[in-house]
Amino acid sequence: MRRSGNGQTLVAQLRHPPGGRDARTMLLTQFLDRTGTGVWGAASVLYFTVVSRLDARQVGLLLGVAAVAGIAGSPLAGWLAERLPVRGLLIGCHLLRLGTMSLLLVCDGFAALLPVVAVTCLGERAAKTLEMLFATRVAGERRTTYQALSRSAANAGYALGAGIAALGLAVGTRDAYRALILCDALSFALAAALVRRTREPRAQERTVPEAGDAGDAAGRPRTGPRTGPDGVPSPWRDRGYLLFVLLDIPMNLDDSVLGVGLPLWLVDHTRAPHAFVPAFLLLNTVLVVALQLRVSARAEGPRRAAGAVAVYGVTMLACCAVPATATGGGALPASLAMLGAAALVTLAELMRSVSSWELAVRLAPPQARASYLGVAGMSQSVQKSVGPLLLTGAVMTAGPAGWLALGTAVAGLGLVQRRACLRRLAAPSPAAPSTPAAPADMSNRLAASAS
Repeated sequence: MRRSGNGQTLVAQLRHPPGGRDARTMLLTQFLDRTGTGVWGAASVLYFTVVSRLDARQVGLLLGVAAVAGIAGSPLAGWLAERLPVRGLLIGCHLLRLGTMSLLLVCDGFAALLPVVAVTCLGERAAKTLEMLFATRVAGERRTTYQALSRSAANAGYALGAGIAALGLAVGTRDAYRALILCDALSFALAAALVRRTREPRAQERTVPEAGDAGDAAGRPRTGPRTGPDGVPSPWRDRGYLLFVLLDIPMNLDDSVLGVGLPLWLVDHTRAPHAFVPAFLLLNTVLVVALQLRVSARAEGPRRAAGAVAVYGVTMLACCAVPATATGGGALPASLAMLGAAALVTLAELMRSVSSWELAVRLAPPQARASYLGVAGMSQSVQKSVGPLLLTGAVMTAGPAGWLALGTAVAGLGLVQRRACLRRLAAPSPAAPSTPAAPADMSNRLAASAS
């Protein structure tokens, strides 16, 4: 049994995660959610082609518009979480997707499918942001460990979902495709029921920063440079945080490299058997489940997380160099090289999944963390929209030189992101907006001044 950095097995930590019962319930919820998502992700393109009778251009446009709609899900969820209970919002996201997936059974034609798929994607991105906020509040200082457990549970769910989809696709009938949609919808219903069993996580509004949080000399928490009309820091006016989010977009390109770049390169530019394409996902799932806890332990804390960003860039450079040199050999060398690239991009993913989340939390002011995390979640959504286009339109067209250019650019931007994060962590924060002091705080201040 795999052990984490503190010696506990993965199963033991899943049974007793940071955050207790509510965290354990949420991990099970994520497993069920990702199982349904894995079913739909593996079957969606074929469903639109075989059942809905869409051509390739319509399918591409449908998925592209849906990905763009998903970009709005993260900031919308963060904005709502500042005003409404996170638990209720997350239940609403699951029920929304339950409704839209059910509508797919009766929708026919591109015009009818477009809004349904777009709303589904928006709900999915909003749910992921709310899950991150839930974990931040419940797991507290041990959120890095929770994130590692969450990644392991999610990848196990994706793998199970892909296996279920493979059974339905093997049958290949219209009823089999519809059964897969019902399976996905059922996962959302179960997820909503489980979230309902949790307690609303308390928003940790603190005046003392967490261990490792950067603050000024007086110990005040970090805040953005500008505040909104209500005096609360606004992520949209915080240039430093927006820079972090912007640089985090290329730090998520491992997703498109694994799902789009490597499979297409194997098929079009190597002699490796096409049957190796599913092996990429299998290898990714196994490595994430086996190594996520260990990698997370090495990236715990804000400065280690910032260092992991630079390591991510170097690892992506190594990953991109492999397909650039895997074009001239025979079937066996090409297969081994492409599997090596898949392993490297998975290692990059392991570091990114922890460092991006940890830095998004650490760099945000505690009193506005929900809205900040909502904006941070946009980086993954934007990458999902532009990443495949970048790989197919630029990298593949340029050939091996395109891969090397991509790897070099990501490595360079990783160093820029690391420097920017360390600078923000080290810089003194501006004073928080003045608010009326509580009676107890006022008396303490008067006593201190008198002494």
